[in-house]
Amino acid sequence: MFFFDPSFIILIPGLIVALITQAYIQEKFNKYSKIKSSLNMSGAELAKFMLESAGIYDVTIERIPGKLTDHYDPRNKVVRLSSATYSSDSVASLGVVAHEIGHAIQHAKGYIPLVIRNGIAPVVSITSNLSWILFIVGFLFFNIALIRLGIILFSFAVIFSLITLPVEFDASNKAVKILASNLMMPPKELEGVKQVLTAAAMTYVAGTLMAILQLLRMIFLAGLIGGNRD
Repeated sequence: MFFFDPSFIILIPGLIVALITQAYIQEKFNKYSKIKSSLNMSGAELAKFMLESAGIYDVTIERIPGKLTDHYDPRNKVVRLSSATYSSDSVASLGVVAHEIGHAIQHAKGYIPLVIRNGIAPVVSITSNLSWILFIVGFLFFNIALIRLGIILFSFAVIFSLITLPVEFDASNKAVKILASNLMMPPKELEGVKQVLTAAAMTYVAGTLMAILQLLRMIFLAGLIGGNRD
């Protein structure tokens, strides 16, 4: 009954937004993956150029399997590029690569939201999983203390999602500025980059919305348990 209660309706807007944004990012990436950039650089070459231009020489570049699995690992100072972007010279691939280098630049310059996010990430990875265990156990045994503790712990995941938003938007802004000023990417290609990165950023917005709605649902269910006990 817990997994099929009416409060699930609270999550529907988040699920709809998540589905739309996933379709949107796929559509934009596929569209601009077919357009070759005039920069004549592969994703790996662009990453190397941007790092060196920013005076960053302690970050390595690795190739990993998959599509849109690109990410920057701040703990090991590694930019990992997916097979879909590493050797590609498409507008979409270069935009994604530039975004990840934007994170490396943030790290090198001590961008405060990134520092905070990296600092709380290990804690959030533990509390987000533990929160659901405590919440479900508390719900099953009508233990309001465990339910409230679960909600408090899950709140850290919501905070983490909120902090992630400026980190992602700033990395995209850095990417566009570097492509425009340092590499003189043509306006039409830059527009494609912006569309791809905007679509990617919306996935984080959808994730944050989903986390907030999930927290509201937990609070709602906690209120039901508290009301029944009274």
